[in-house]
Amino acid sequence: MSSLVVIAYDDQFKAEEVRTQLRRMQQDYLIDVEDAVVAVKDKEGKVKLHQMYNLTAMGAVSGGFWGALIGLIFMNPLLGLAVGAGAGAVSGALTDLGINNDFMKELAGSFKNGSSLLFVLVRKVTADKVLEQLQGTGGKVIKTSLTHEEEAKLQAALDACKAAPAAG
Repeated sequence: MSSLVVIAYDDQFKAEEVRTQLRRMQQDYLIDVEDAVVAVKDKEGKVKLHQMYNLTAMGAVSGGFWGALIGLIFMNPLLGLAVGAGAGAVSGALTDLGINNDFMKELAGSFKNGSSLLFVLVRKVTADKVLEQLQGTGGKVIKTSLTHEEEAKLQAALDACKAAPAAG
């Protein structure tokens, strides 16, 4: 089961920076992120969601592949490719995996202009190593399905100053 974590930042770029860190940690197998969305409330108060995965494009590529394959079987690969890509794009656009978009927009809308929120669905995590890398990134945990103890550890890591490198 996945855990939801929502962290708010006063800066509209900080959530994207932290999401980039999470992607690097995912490549190192320290965390398994199901979904990570950045919601930015710009200076004019407009909320924009930046999805981690473009489902429309992924659907079009997948649909195009299957359409071309079926088209080859029925001796018309171009028609199959076109129909498959179109159907895949539509299904990708209609699919809402992970975190509900309306929930994210509503929550982000309640924050001040020029802020950002990071919404993360986490499947698995090597907590000590991830918390160490998130140390000092700032932000305020505003919503989570973590235990109270896990939430407190996360907030402490976000608030902590990074340790200065040892002179030597």
